[in-house]
Amino acid sequence: MIELFSNFIIHLIQTAGYIGVFVLMTLESALIPIPSEVTMPFAGSLISSGQFNFWILVLIGALGNLAGSVLAYLLGYMGEETVLRFIRTKGKYFFIREREFVHATTLFAKYGEVIVFVSRLLPAIRTYISLPAGVARMDKKKFIGYTFVGSLLWSIVLTYLGVLLGANWHQITPYFHYFDLIVIAAAFLLFLYFSHKKIRLLS
Repeated sequence: MIELFSNFIIHLIQTAGYIGVFVLMTLESALIPIPSEVTMPFAGSLISSGQFNFWILVLIGALGNLAGSVLAYLLGYMGEETVLRFIRTKGKYFFIREREFVHATTLFAKYGEVIVFVSRLLPAIRTYISLPAGVARMDKKKFIGYTFVGSLLWSIVLTYLGVLLGANWHQITPYFHYFDLIVIAAAFLLFLYFSHKKIRLLS
């Protein structure tokens, strides 16, 4: 599956440039399982050839994630029953399972709005967290702000990896699992930092 998506991603980026990156990153956050771990490192590997500018590429990737997240948020905004009906009838076409939505909903209920930011750095959950945020009618400005900042950090990390690896960017794919573990640990530390900061403000 990853190889199939990788070939599609590479072709689209090579032919459509920034627009291709934006479309792919939008699809990922709009519940389509397009791995940003392929999109951004591959695009980053092309920076040395002059096809992309680092910061423009990072911004495009983050804006794509934001656009897709807003679409998922709007679906959630229509209500939990609508989301569940969508998953049960069309989820198989998007590789979405009900348990992922339930997991995202549980995390949102447990940790609150800050999980929208933290989840942008977490594998799998970053695709689904917009749904419970929409169901909960999270403040739109906060949702956009948390999503954009988290997506920007994610884009920076993945793009920089592509720059470092260059033509060997694909070497990262066998290590996705380990990379995700590192990201999870970093996201957990960020969550602890924000939680501590929030507690201090309330005390």
